[in-house]
Amino acid sequence: MIQSIKKSIVVLLLVTAFTSCNQEPTLQTYFVDHELEPGFATFDVPKSFVNVENITLTDTQEEAYNSVDKLNVLTFSIDNTEDEAYKLELNKVKTILKDPKYDELMRGGNAKDGKFVIKFLGEVDAIDELVLFGNANNKGFIVARVLGDEMNAKKLMALRSVLDKASFEEEQLKGLTEFFK
Repeated sequence: MIQSIKKSIVVLLLVTAFTSCNQEPTLQTYFVDHELEPGFATFDVPKSFVNVENITLTDTQEEAYNSVDKLNVLTFSIDNTEDEAYKLELNKVKTILKDPKYDELMRGGNAKDGKFVIKFLGEVDAIDELVLFGNANNKGFIVARVLGDEMNAKKLMALRSVLDKASFEEEQLKGLTEFFK
């Protein structure tokens, strides 16, 4: 009986180890694996970066602002590497975002200038992660992960007008704005 239990535990551990090694890559692991690679740049932006102290928020805007924890951004610039590497990395991100766990919220752009897609994890009224992915054929690509707790897509859209009024520390945005020049 004890031998049977021991064998069952060993089999369970082997199955767990085997299946954990064969899991598909996630966006989070892609960020971690590439943050120090040539051609890539990362930015972790806390919610406090958007200074809303002097802005009167509606209840909806305040709720949306409070539901956001932080923003993680990863960029890949074509200027820093060969075109084939760009295509390879672009396809890796596209493959990750094809996972059915990501629901599409919006897409746009064109084949000449570039495209973007907004996807999310969770429910429309309880989003855990909002992903913005865009590529410009002459610049590279950007992946932004908005992390939070039960973010609401409709309420997050109400924050657009707040961002126009909010103040930012431009020095912290320097690397990100350089990508778009």
